[in-house]
Amino acid sequence: MEILMSVLIGLLFFAAVYLMLSKSLLRIIVGTGLLSHGAHLLILTMGGLGGESPPVVADGVTNYADPLPQALILTAIVISFGVTAFFLVIAYRAYQELHTDDVNLMRGNEDHD
Repeated sequence: MEILMSVLIGLLFFAAVYLMLSKSLLRIIVGTGLLSHGAHLLILTMGGLGGESPPVVADGVTNYADPLPQALILTAIVISFGVTAFFLVIAYRAYQELHTDDVNLMRGNEDHD
């Protein structure tokens, strides 16, 4: 299962970097979202997959799962949602003002590669 998750994380990182290197602002925002999802899966995988152990210590339980990776991921999901919403608002406002989502045109460069 860890190998499958590693391949999926690698694909998410690859797609995120590819999208973040593009010139369209919307593709950059989608790339940052994919990068955060890949990081969430990486933290979850490094925390350990599988097992029937409960994440809560109770009387008589000697084997339990570590709840810290899940707590970190939930916090990171909320933060990445807020950052993505902020990026989308900024991109929408920039599109209203500049009438483009091309990063080179936003900088004032007239080169159309």
